Amino acid sequence: MASINSFGARDTLAVGDKNYEIFKIGEVAGSARLPYSLKVLLENLLRTEDGANVTKQHIEAIGNWDPSAEPDTEIQFSPARVIMQDFTGVPCVVDLATMREAVTDLGGNPDKINPLAPAELVIDHSVISDSFGNKEAFAKNVAMEYERNGERYQFLRWGQGAFDDFKVVPPGTGIVHQVNIEHLARVTFTREVDGVTQAYPDTSVGTDSHTTMQNGLGVLGWGVGGIEAEAAMLGQPISMLIPRVVGFKLSGRIPAGVTATDVVLTITQLLRQHGVVGKFVEFYGEGVGSVPLANRATIGNMSPEFGSTAAMFPVDEVTLDYMRLTGRTDEQVALVKAYTQAQGMWHDPSVEPEFSEYLELDLSTVVSSIAGPKRPQDRIELTAAKTQFETDLKNYTEASNPAKVKDDKGREFEIDHGAVTLASITSCTNTSNPSVMLAAGVLARNAVAKGLKAKPWVKTTLAPGSKVVTDYYEKSGLNTDLEALGFYLVGYGCMTCIGNSGPLNDEISQAVNEHDLAVTAVLSGNRNFEGRINPDIKMNYLASPPLVVAYSLAGTMDFDFDTESLGEDSEGNDVFLRDIWPDPIEVQKIADASIDSDMFREKYATVFDGDEHWTSLPTPEGNTFAWDEKSTYVRKAPYFDGMELTPAPVEDITGARVLAKLGDSVTTDHISPAGSFRAETPAGQYLVENGIAVRDFNTYGSRRGNHEVMIRGTFANIRLRNQLLDNVEGGFTRDFTQEGGPQSYIYDAAQNYQAAGTPLVVLGGKEYGSGSSRDWAAKGTSLLGVKAVITESFERIHRSNLIGMGVLPLQFPVGKNADSLGLDGTETFSISGVTQLNEGVTPKTVSVKATKADGSVVEFDAVVRIDTPGEADYYRNGGILQYVLRSLV
Repeated sequence: MASINSFGARDTLAVGDKNYEIFKIGEVAGSARLPYSLKVLLENLLRTEDGANVTKQHIEAIGNWDPSAEPDTEIQFSPARVIMQDFTGVPCVVDLATMREAVTDLGGNPDKINPLAPAELVIDHSVISDSFGNKEAFAKNVAMEYERNGERYQFLRWGQGAFDDFKVVPPGTGIVHQVNIEHLARVTFTREVDGVTQAYPDTSVGTDSHTTMQNGLGVLGWGVGGIEAEAAMLGQPISMLIPRVVGFKLSGRIPAGVTATDVVLTITQLLRQHGVVGKFVEFYGEGVGSVPLANRATIGNMSPEFGSTAAMFPVDEVTLDYMRLTGRTDEQVALVKAYTQAQGMWHDPSVEPEFSEYLELDLSTVVSSIAGPKRPQDRIELTAAKTQFETDLKNYTEASNPAKVKDDKGREFEIDHGAVTLASITSCTNTSNPSVMLAAGVLARNAVAKGLKAKPWVKTTLAPGSKVVTDYYEKSGLNTDLEALGFYLVGYGCMTCIGNSGPLNDEISQAVNEHDLAVTAVLSGNRNFEGRINPDIKMNYLASPPLVVAYSLAGTMDFDFDTESLGEDSEGNDVFLRDIWPDPIEVQKIADASIDSDMFREKYATVFDGDEHWTSLPTPEGNTFAWDEKSTYVRKAPYFDGMELTPAPVEDITGARVLAKLGDSVTTDHISPAGSFRAETPAGQYLVENGIAVRDFNTYGSRRGNHEVMIRGTFANIRLRNQLLDNVEGGFTRDFTQEGGPQSYIYDAAQNYQAAGTPLVVLGGKEYGSGSSRDWAAKGTSLLGVKAVITESFERIHRSNLIGMGVLPLQFPVGKNADSLGLDGTETFSISGVTQLNEGVTPKTVSVKATKADGSVVEFDAVVRIDTPGEADYYRNGGILQYVLRSLV
């Protein structure tokens, strides 16, 4: 509870027969004109004012917010809860378990390491589409998931028992963000504090960048690294600057035949072009009321793709209708309405808040679109898809090189560049949206009625975000039509979107690799980065679920839906996409007839229970974990080894070598891939040496509880291009500890540099670290011995993660980069001025001196991207977890 109440904001709200303590934001001058998202931050500060972390001046700074000013006021945001998925959640629990032991070693109480904010973890990232195209696929994939991940799941079950306020949603239930919006999100949160029930806005940070899906419900929050999430669980507020807020006015209505996916790809392109990194985006205007909640969630989900911190929709009747549909109680719905109206947070389209910048979209102008072949913001109008594909193909290959294939069913066919080898309905972005999911089913039904089939070389998968989707497919009968085209249920999880697409059939994979074919994937996901979806597939396209089905029928990206037929009907007539495209009125009728709130209540009543696989797992007990030295999945983290109560002073960096020189748009997938890996890689070699067969390697993502695998997997993406080498792809560098600097695996070179006592730097371009909020991209960088990363610009989460791991993020002077400064990566680097941090001063720049082999020197001042005093504290302590640990002891 706030120990100070400078504004007399404490009040009582009566709803039904209950009273709630609330903190009235109207007591702060200037609050009425604020955007919804800043009102949420304002309430957060009022309720947590303590005179130290949160002061009267912080609260006044939001009331006096100048929309046109650049952010310069640091505040401390305390989220109501933390949400995690298993890839990022397992290392969080590993770190918490390790911290319990470290606290004991430093003379403290291990029980202090306990979530103070409720934490919920949904296991959705581990299931792989190994089996597909058959009725047994789901059961087979779940069985294989438990076989591979039993150790990790035992560990998470231990955590559920060992830590208070920590719950786990078992595998086979749904995708974290869909489970969040359909069940876990409260919209208005309640908690008993000192015997009084408080009500306040539901806010949540999550260890996955698409946590912003909840923004569609009016729940403020965003993706953070696992490192920040752990600190938030342990009661540490999140340090941030009061942001600029971009007002995005919506008008008009979505035309018939255009989907929510088309809208979100259009918004993604607009906002990426406008530039919203580090800003909040907030939707307002008359058009907001016509945007269904599922579409709002789809838009919120894509916030990381356009680069904003959050993409908010305010609360209105549409929000309440969705809460009723998804089985929330009448009492909760009434509380949300009463609370938001009492706080002036209820959406009134006639009132325009003040914003920092303004954008507008007339929804009636949106057209059918896809995005690709490697970035979500590269939108292509469907009518231009064939032409654009032919242009983009030139970046991948020269000439046609068709391959003849005979598959395991005896079918013979020919595939060439552009062949769609994977068509996947997948991902939280779209599977949470009944309009597009039912549209896919109706398109499948219409196609089957015309006698159309998916092409034999297309791997077809269906991975819904919750079991409710299966319910309404079965109730409407559309599951039969999807299955007739090969879209059988493969699992409830992220699957294709995070690289768990599973292998292509052997004969397809062999033909692709032997002929070096640039084949394609079409998925209804939010990510299509290079090397992410499948190692055999070079070009990946995001599309709505009905277009995923359409491309499975076309069988190639080299296809014009307007002029080319998908096949012939029983009378020999050509069938075009327009002949089978779903009628939106019919789709809505099916939705009305096949979806009801009882489905949600029934499916979520047992959301934490799990199936017999889960309940039969043997689970260790006790408040500290019994580590198994033989485990290749879960190992004690090394971050606190040798740690002392007082941090050592930070030092300037001298004699550093370049581990990697990288270009623009290097993603966290490039830095720390999540997918599969081969036996000859350092990670593969480690597992082989530990007696693991290649078929049991699983993925990097599933091994995140084992730092030995993850260090070896850092900068190991098969599509990484390290400019220290010419025309080489993959996790390689030059090792300057050897004469002549021969080519070497990055991990092996880093080990040699560490043995020689040589610090390392990484050089990058624009948007370094974009993509998933992957803490291992920072952890791995740190554990390889990298002391500084120098780039043109950083994506928000990765920059803060680097600081959280004690790595210094620096930027080249404005308008400069490694190439314009004449740096080729063979230089020896010294960075001075870092030691000012020991005096409590964060320098704006530090001096960088790069000495070439011939003795010539390149000098420049790099901008220090430690943006807040809190971040400076973390860096001085060697990382955020060390800071938290010391403050607890």
